[in-house]
Amino acid sequence: MRLNNTIVSRYLFYVMMFFPMVITSPSDLWSEEKEIAVQTIIDEIDYIKRKIKEVEDLKERLAELEKILTEKESQPVTAAFVTEEESDESGIKLGAWLSFNYSYQDWNREGRSRGGDMALDFLGLTLNGSLNDMILSTEYRWYSYMDVIVQAWIGYNFNEHWQGQVGVMKVPFGLLPYDSHNYWFGIPFYVGLSDNYDMGVKLTGSKDPWDIRLAFFKNEEWGDSSNKGRYTIDIIRESDSGQYNEDINRFNARFAYTFHHTDGNRTELGISGQIGQLYNSETDESGSHWAGALHLNGFYGPYNLMLQAARYEYNPENPDGVSNNTVLVGGFEDTNLLASKGMVYSAGLSYDLPVNWGPISKLTFYNDNSFLVKDENDFNDSQLHALGLMVTAEPVYTFIDFYMSRNMVWLGGENNPMAEGVSDADWNTLFNINFAYYY
Repeated sequence: MRLNNTIVSRYLFYVMMFFPMVITSPSDLWSEEKEIAVQTIIDEIDYIKRKIKEVEDLKERLAELEKILTEKESQPVTAAFVTEEESDESGIKLGAWLSFNYSYQDWNREGRSRGGDMALDFLGLTLNGSLNDMILSTEYRWYSYMDVIVQAWIGYNFNEHWQGQVGVMKVPFGLLPYDSHNYWFGIPFYVGLSDNYDMGVKLTGSKDPWDIRLAFFKNEEWGDSSNKGRYTIDIIRESDSGQYNEDINRFNARFAYTFHHTDGNRTELGISGQIGQLYNSETDESGSHWAGALHLNGFYGPYNLMLQAARYEYNPENPDGVSNNTVLVGGFEDTNLLASKGMVYSAGLSYDLPVNWGPISKLTFYNDNSFLVKDENDFNDSQLHALGLMVTAEPVYTFIDFYMSRNMVWLGGENNPMAEGVSDADWNTLFNINFAYYY
């Protein structure tokens, strides 16, 4: 007799269902279920712990980014505001900026008659970023009368605190990134002690509250001290004027310590020094030069206070007939004599006012003052004062400045204004507006 397929299938089903129960005791079943439940809970706990760790890591990273953002927003912005000394962006970014300038100079008779003059200031291109852990930072500018390299260096981050650089880079000296808030800077720039770029190697270390920068510069940026077409002020060799000196083999060191106050306010105190040789190609001998500075850079709410006192000395080995009381410096396709020894003082105060006027997001009011006190008794001191406003409407930045000066180069000074100058020099005034678009 053949069995019905339905009956057979049903019989096999019941056997498969009840057979495990026959060979497994109730206590065994409970033990296995308990183990499974406990293991499930352990797995859930491990999962939650991993998620909590991820959240904690994200919170730490968020705190770091917020700190960086706060510091960046509180940094003073000046004429070279887009020049990043150090960049660690992933990938290489191409940037460009365009600058126009209007000026009214009271010592320029023809310019006064025209109601001032407006012209293209310069066009600049930048490449910044990193590839395969190697950092790149460059900037090149085209003016109507010259084209210059501002910076061009490659670097490497040894760890999160230390970075090495080689190439044309900013000299670590005094207030950084700049010594003032206005577009034309202050006297430290015109004696070569601010926003200066030379060829060499540098090691920077930053671990709050310390900032340490050590460098060796073989020579100025072009490797040719007779080239006047440069962005920064350097010692110039010019045979026509009997000046044969070159700045070589210079060591720089800068140490800064930041005190953090309540409500995010902070004060940076720093000391800087540099020493090098002053080679004279006519006598084939090397003199020396050195400089030192103390600075304060304070951020207190919307206020930024910058104070600095610097001392410099050049001791050239000139040929007979060439005075050792002056050295020849230059840049921007021009040269001038500078007192060989002197003190430079600078003080600047700014106030940030956030606004919401269409594209305008911030107004920065500032007053910058700087002085050059020369060692030679027969030399007359130089002064430069700036009262201004910077309008931020990213990506456009506008500087509106009013300057008053005495015995200042390029600002109406006479009789070698940065050296001998004039004892009863008139005050010269400059009204300047600069428009810059950066991308």
